[in-house]
Amino acid sequence: MRIRGGSTMNRIAKSTIALTAVVAMSFSALAACSNSSSSDNGKGKVYFLNFKPENADQWQELAKAYTKETGVEVKVQNAASGSYEQTLKSEIAKTDAPTLFQINGPVGYQNWKNYTADLSKSYIYDQLTDKSMALKDGDKVVGVPYVTETYGLIYNKDILNKYFALSDAAVKSTEEINSFDKLKAVADGIQKHKDELGVDGAFTSAGFDSSSDWRFKTHLANLPLFYEFKADKITSQPETIKGSYLDNYKKIFDLYITDSTTPRTQLSSKTGDDANSEFALGKAAFYQNGTWAWSDLSKAGMSADTVGMLPIYIGAKGEEKQGLATGSENYWCINSKASEKDQKATEDFLKWVTSSDQGKKSLSQDMGFTVPFKNFEDIKSENPLVQAAVDDVKAGHEVVSWNFTMMPSETWKNNLGNALLEYAQGTGEWSAVKTAFVDGWKTEYDASH
Repeated sequence: MRIRGGSTMNRIAKSTIALTAVVAMSFSALAACSNSSSSDNGKGKVYFLNFKPENADQWQELAKAYTKETGVEVKVQNAASGSYEQTLKSEIAKTDAPTLFQINGPVGYQNWKNYTADLSKSYIYDQLTDKSMALKDGDKVVGVPYVTETYGLIYNKDILNKYFALSDAAVKSTEEINSFDKLKAVADGIQKHKDELGVDGAFTSAGFDSSSDWRFKTHLANLPLFYEFKADKITSQPETIKGSYLDNYKKIFDLYITDSTTPRTQLSSKTGDDANSEFALGKAAFYQNGTWAWSDLSKAGMSADTVGMLPIYIGAKGEEKQGLATGSENYWCINSKASEKDQKATEDFLKWVTSSDQGKKSLSQDMGFTVPFKNFEDIKSENPLVQAAVDDVKAGHEVVSWNFTMMPSETWKNNLGNALLEYAQGTGEWSAVKTAFVDGWKTEYDASH
């Protein structure tokens, strides 16, 4: 039956809706009072805007456990993948803004520098195994990394052992590979004997689709930046760079695309899955990637005792003491605009997360993180690449910091990647790589500032 606008039933419906609204408002008011009471209990409250949605369940469990143990209200919101910055901009403007959020490094810090409290006296900063990894603005500690990752040249032990047994092998053990010259001699030898060794090349394909090109335009490009910034004592994002180590960048890139499983002309069609498959199937001895790659390699059938990881050598002076590239794009920041009580509550929550048995298990095992705090040093990882990173540090090698977090924009990376591909496939010159690297930095820095 159709009900007309002026019917009695319509008026009853309107009255019912109005009554429902009043009741709902009443309950909202009571809930608000309740929330106000629970967050105004002298202990403060915590609101964490989480960057990693894949760990949403673990953070919710930690929040509930902490609230049950301490009575402190902990709210966790998980931003959808790829929407963190947008969500943070929206949430930070609210009255009940996040008290704890994340940034990815120096570039991200520029957007949120007015919201970062000084963590120099915090428990989590004190517990860092390497305080140089903290994000700083002068003497102010503005971000503390809670998960680190490491990358380098993953190698197949079985293939290298076969190579070491050759009569003309340049070295007889991986311990002897401690420079670019040694690495090149080994790679050239593997390429020379590839049929005898049963491989297609020394290195996996340097693919340049979006699933693979970040390994070269970002992670490999970090090496010349690391040495330039180290020489020039640069600790924050510079307006310009010189490209002092671009010749070294060319050396290692040339090695990748010459001693490869794949002809240079086919690199544009190769993907990250191709490189992973080539390595997992024993078709290449070396694969530039990081600790996160173990999941895919193990699923492809590799066993933990068959892989190791070497530093990426580029021929820089003193590289014999160089280690793997370790860093983070996940920094905890406490909102300086939050009340002192809420800031203190947030610090206490982070202390519990990084020191309690439940928190330590959640971060290291359930979430699978490599956690850079002192009280995690006794935790063993089943990931052989993580163990390789731990052993590298114990050996006293110099950690290569993640300076790519200072790269001025995605456009800079993409332009560099395009120039690298053109050079690799013979349709461009190395001079275009230099232009994209040096001139492009200034252009993109100016655009973002």
